[in-house]
Amino acid sequence: MVLKYEGYVTYDYNNKEKILNYGDIGDDASIIIRNALYVKGLKHNLLSISQLCDKGHKDTFEPNFF
Repeated sequence: MVLKYEGYVTYDYNNKEKILNYGDIGDDASIIIRNALYVKGLKHNLLSISQLCDKGHKDTFEPNFF
């Protein structure tokens, strides 16, 4: 299967950045997130909780976790 990502990601007051590529996040033992987008110019990682839930991940938020 070949995935083709084109276009832009919109964030923070309608700023747009170009999608350059995609890839999996994780290591050889386990892939955590598949097809994560690499976006030009972003200096921080962005995570969409709703998209993770749509892909079957279970998200739990707890106070004082760390």
